[in-house]
Amino acid sequence: MTFKTSFVALAVFAALSQSAAAQDAPDSNSNNKNKDIEKITVTASRMDKSPSSIPNTVTIIDRAQLEEQFRTTKDLSTILGNLAPSFSPSRQKMSNTGETLRGRPPLIMIDGVPQSNPLRSGGRSGQTIDPAMIERIEIIHGANAMHGLGAQGGIINYITKKPTGDSEQVVSFDVTVPDSMKSNGLSFGASYAFSGESEFIDMIGSVSYRNNGVYYDANHNVVGVDTTQGESMDSQSKDFLIKLGHNFDESRLELMVNHYTADNNGDWMPVAGDKPNGVPTGAVKETQPWEAANNQVTTTSLTYTHANIGGQQLNLQLFNQDFKAVYGGGCFDSFYDPSFEGSDQVIQCGVGSTGESLYYEQSRNASVKWGLKSSLIAKDIAGSGIDAAYGVDLFRDTTEQDLVKTGFSWVPESTYDNVAPYLQLDYDLIENLTLSTGVRYEHAELSVDDYKTLWGAGNKQIAGGSATFDETLFNVGISYKITPDIRVYTSYNQGFGMPDIGRILRDGKSFPGDNPSIDDSLALTPIVTDNVEVGADYQGKYLSAKLAYYRSATDFGSRLALNSDGFYDVKREKSVIDGIEANVTAYLTSNDDLGMNIAFQQGEYDSNGDNQVDTDLDGANISPNRINLFWTHNFDNDMSTRVQANYYMDRDFKNAVGNKYAEFDGYTTVDASFSMPLYTGTLSLGLQNLFNKDYFNYYSQTMGTNDRYFKGMGRTATIGYTLPF
Repeated sequence: MTFKTSFVALAVFAALSQSAAAQDAPDSNSNNKNKDIEKITVTASRMDKSPSSIPNTVTIIDRAQLEEQFRTTKDLSTILGNLAPSFSPSRQKMSNTGETLRGRPPLIMIDGVPQSNPLRSGGRSGQTIDPAMIERIEIIHGANAMHGLGAQGGIINYITKKPTGDSEQVVSFDVTVPDSMKSNGLSFGASYAFSGESEFIDMIGSVSYRNNGVYYDANHNVVGVDTTQGESMDSQSKDFLIKLGHNFDESRLELMVNHYTADNNGDWMPVAGDKPNGVPTGAVKETQPWEAANNQVTTTSLTYTHANIGGQQLNLQLFNQDFKAVYGGGCFDSFYDPSFEGSDQVIQCGVGSTGESLYYEQSRNASVKWGLKSSLIAKDIAGSGIDAAYGVDLFRDTTEQDLVKTGFSWVPESTYDNVAPYLQLDYDLIENLTLSTGVRYEHAELSVDDYKTLWGAGNKQIAGGSATFDETLFNVGISYKITPDIRVYTSYNQGFGMPDIGRILRDGKSFPGDNPSIDDSLALTPIVTDNVEVGADYQGKYLSAKLAYYRSATDFGSRLALNSDGFYDVKREKSVIDGIEANVTAYLTSNDDLGMNIAFQQGEYDSNGDNQVDTDLDGANISPNRINLFWTHNFDNDMSTRVQANYYMDRDFKNAVGNKYAEFDGYTTVDASFSMPLYTGTLSLGLQNLFNKDYFNYYSQTMGTNDRYFKGMGRTATIGYTLPF
């Protein structure tokens, strides 16, 4: 893909859109919905801008769209992929390792509070909130530094529910059964929410419980369990959300607390498959000889806004996230320590590669984040037409990963401190032509205690210390409205991130010499990602469309590579990703929407250090090319239906080892759902994988081993009911 090709595509797009705008068509309910979305300000933009004023691809998933998806699934990764196809297909596991946006890790937030763990990304940042708590999802595609660390692929901001102003209570429940009709495959969930206000305070609260049964594939066989990174089948999750707010004359103070837990039951063990011969990983009913994988996450924020301080809007947010995750266990050479051989603390499980007596072991990750985000927003400064947002962000992340049985610190306690002042400007150069530009200065310090690597990693004594990083990041974008319905834009954004520090520290491979120190490793250098984008939007009476081309490049990126023990190592290399995103929705009638979403991407990295990209990024680092199709119909009696199809295209991966090729055999899945009013509530029915497609999922095909070669879930049916009162 080239810029020339992209500009030709955009020219054709604009011509077709102008032709469509010239035709006369009645307004539709769907078009009105899009106008309502345009009234929403994108809080993740830091300037509270409307989607059409941001010179990037922006996806807003509103509550109505979420409710449509909830009919068939409660998996947030699946929902994101259905509505924003440049997001990777869901692994259908507790872990979201390898799930990327535009081929790079996104920054996931809840009401602006970071959920991603920059120092030790354990693949659980997508398992920190129940979907029932979410009002809408904001997605800003492409690397940016609007919120600092971690947004190499973009920003995914989960906006939680807000008080309605009226006293209201809502209960909902749902039951999911697999096509096999096996009783242990039954899943169910329930939630309760209340909202109200008094003269002094408004509040909203919500609690939810979800119980996932055993997953079955299209052949009615139990899907294999991932006992290392974490398994979502045969598990329970609970969530509690509370928001308390008080409005002053021109200001507001709001407290938000969300506590989420997910626990696997630990009742199933994997049965190794045979990937070369197409035999999937299976599962057998057997108690796991270790603590089952789990997540415990508490997210808290205190937000103060003032509408007029010297003619400017003030936003302050103090936040905290307390994250704990336990990963599944195994019989690993990597975790062996001779001082524990034969110890009562451990359970012996086998013999290692050099004859040592191995024992069951597992790891757990603990991360505590504190931060303060501040911004002042000034509109039309001195009548100049310039809008400005400026402020300072403070951030601290303290992380450690240890082993559960022996207590050995696999990743030493590491602290990341960050101070980042920023300035963002919008200026209307001429009518309908807006220039956006900004700068952000990142000053960061990483502090690491002295530590030893595991016995399997050489038992190296490595001197701790601190490393300081300073980066100045820029963005610039131009947006032009050709007509009230047609917009074209282009932008350049830099994103700032850290490699997975924990993976680098724990294996010790990046610390050479007889007296290694963290000061000796270039692998700890931050990642600066350059994102260039050019796109066009059209919003007409009966058609809406978006088209964008992007290039994401970094000279010293971070690539995940699977090692022999099933763990990931970090490779620091140059990488380049090119992609096209497009979506079109036709409002066929006032009750019918027909749409298509497309995401194509191609990525390469430098495998031999010659500063030239030459090898395809694999399935842990890039998404498949995909087309999503959907049709929704709303009946006059408030009944509605949705049918959607996900078509994943075949892909070959050029492998650096022997220049061989890995292949992905694409597949297509179809979902269908229906809802109708019943008494004073809403009844819904959903069928996921409607045609019971038998397939190996994307991650398993591209990165799976015999122990992680999983089939996708077969057909499931979900019935749900929501009752407000």
